[in-house]
Amino acid sequence: MSITDEQIAILGEKIILTLKTVYDPEIPVDIYELGLIYDVQISEEAEVKVIMTLTTPNCPVAESLPQEVKEKVAAVPGVKNVDLELTFEPAWNKDMMSEEAKFELGILF
Repeated sequence: MSITDEQIAILGEKIILTLKTVYDPEIPVDIYELGLIYDVQISEEAEVKVIMTLTTPNCPVAESLPQEVKEKVAAVPGVKNVDLELTFEPAWNKDMMSEEAKFELGILF
């Protein structure tokens, strides 16, 4: 069964709110504001693909953080399936952070 563009938009908002509850344990800012989420794609079948990165390939939570993201997005009502792609291209840098995250961490210049 297909969902409408409006339902996709609403589901997208719920997924973003959910992503804002996931934190990198070393940085007191959620992963969405940190810029670790590169893309969220939602199909007409309510299947979700999340493309994300980590602050570094050697991140201590390289195993657990993507799994937490996948589990939390899968728990959003309406989501049928979650495919999580971890990428390091382009490499994350502090310019990918939101203004809110930069302010929170005191790195606005």
